[in-house]
Amino acid sequence: MEVFFLSTGIVALAEMGDKTQLLALVLAARFRAPWAIVFGIFVATLANHALAGALGGWITTWVGPQALRWVLGLSFLVMAVWMLIPDRLEEVDTTGSSRLGVFGATVLAFFLAEMGDKTQVATVALAARYEPWAAVVAGTTAGMLLANAPVVWLGERLLRRIPIRAVHAVSALLFAALGAWALGAPVA
Repeated sequence: MEVFFLSTGIVALAEMGDKTQLLALVLAARFRAPWAIVFGIFVATLANHALAGALGGWITTWVGPQALRWVLGLSFLVMAVWMLIPDRLEEVDTTGSSRLGVFGATVLAFFLAEMGDKTQVATVALAARYEPWAAVVAGTTAGMLLANAPVVWLGERLLRRIPIRAVHAVSALLFAALGAWALGAPVA
């Protein structure tokens, strides 16, 4: 259970102010169908993070423990720096989404937006570090829902009250601590 909770917390913090959280806000404003949007976020995240978790698990079969320790440690340190760079949402095209419906548009948009995103990279790194990777995927999916579902229902009111810079700083410190721990350095 600790892997599940660690993965949930890391991704929930990493997702604050992320482009997919902004995408959730855009979809909620455009469609006004919160249940379909949240279910779409769940399905897209589960699929995306399952692929990332499988990749993380596969990496451990090809990379030796010493090299993996360095790769993971450096990955977490890169994530710490990446957390300090704010995301911006490119223009989202929702004009053709009526063919897909709200659920389909959300699944497609979230799945694509998560490709190469910091939460997907974190899922790969966590799955490479912890077993079973399914617990990591369950935790990272829960973290995405914890960060995005309230945005769908509460929208801008919620985003205005959360100090995103502080959340990013805490996330960066958490990733830096994980990186130092993975490299075997003492954590201050």
